[in-house]
Amino acid sequence: MKSDAMRRKRKGLPLLLHLTGWITLFILPQFLISGGLFNDERTTRIVIFNTLVFVILFYTNYLLLVPWLAQKKRWFLFLFLAAALIVALGYASGKFYESLFTPPPEVRERIRETEQGTPRDDHGRRRGGGMALYNFFITSFLVSGFAVGIRYAESAVRKEEEIKELEKEKLNSELALLKNQVSPHFFFNTLNNIYSLIEINGKDAQEAVLSLSKMMRYMLYESEQGNTRLSREIEFMKSYIDLMKLRLSDRVRLTVTFPEEYVDQDLPPLLFIPFIENAFKHGVSTVGSSFIDIALGVEGELITFLATNSICHSESDGPQQASGIGLDNVRKRLALLYPGRHDLRIDHQEKVFTVKLTVRS
Repeated sequence: MKSDAMRRKRKGLPLLLHLTGWITLFILPQFLISGGLFNDERTTRIVIFNTLVFVILFYTNYLLLVPWLAQKKRWFLFLFLAAALIVALGYASGKFYESLFTPPPEVRERIRETEQGTPRDDHGRRRGGGMALYNFFITSFLVSGFAVGIRYAESAVRKEEEIKELEKEKLNSELALLKNQVSPHFFFNTLNNIYSLIEINGKDAQEAVLSLSKMMRYMLYESEQGNTRLSREIEFMKSYIDLMKLRLSDRVRLTVTFPEEYVDQDLPPLLFIPFIENAFKHGVSTVGSSFIDIALGVEGELITFLATNSICHSESDGPQQASGIGLDNVRKRLALLYPGRHDLRIDHQEKVFTVKLTVRS
């Protein structure tokens, strides 16, 4: 319902802007210029007539010529028809003007006296007689230019909204992909570990199955709402880390720090998991010592995530990057979710990989 109201508001706003523009930029100046020359009724009719002529000119360009011709790069035909329209309106309005707005006798007498005192050129024509026609054409070109500019500006805004809508759809697709990829090999390894635990420690195996069940419920249902709560995200990360600990040997030093007290708040789901999964994927050595340090800090609306791990893959594995939707897509997701409100820093040294992400709600 809120989106429908916003949509109706957006539709009504251009109409209000157009109406305000005609009153402020066209109708009021005509009254100010014409004030005192004619009686009020005649002045009002002249202003309405002049405005109607330019309204026809503006909206013929705005609604027909610009979208049908100019925006399709048919410039020659557009310029020809726009010029023809100006000439046709000038001719028609000039024909109607004298018959519709005959001045009262006292004004006709004043005009006659003025014309008698006006100097003539070499051909016997009064100088300045073409000023009205000149003003009409200048105003017509300005009005046509405004129609072109406004139409192009609205098209640019509409295109930007379409791009943003596509970015939102892409973001939702990437989130769905992330939820489906966190991560097949993780679930495979976890199930293998649980299978091995069943004979060794049935209680630990039961707890592992429960943790896995909670994680799957969170990924399938709770994160479908678009946003989750920080407390739920922390619980999910803890469950993830607990399951990953099942396959760690004593040679791996794991340090995890989550805040005990913090202001609970909304945030996108699975925001930090790619970095945690990345740390377990590349930071665990099967032959020597290795380490993983994960920490989350919350100060008001500021959330800081830090993950540091040893690099244990071989050079043939290529550079370390966040798994799941990939580090580049993580950056894109952050840019869409936290424009100007996040800071992602990655330090890739020879044996240590560090990720620090700061977001502000």
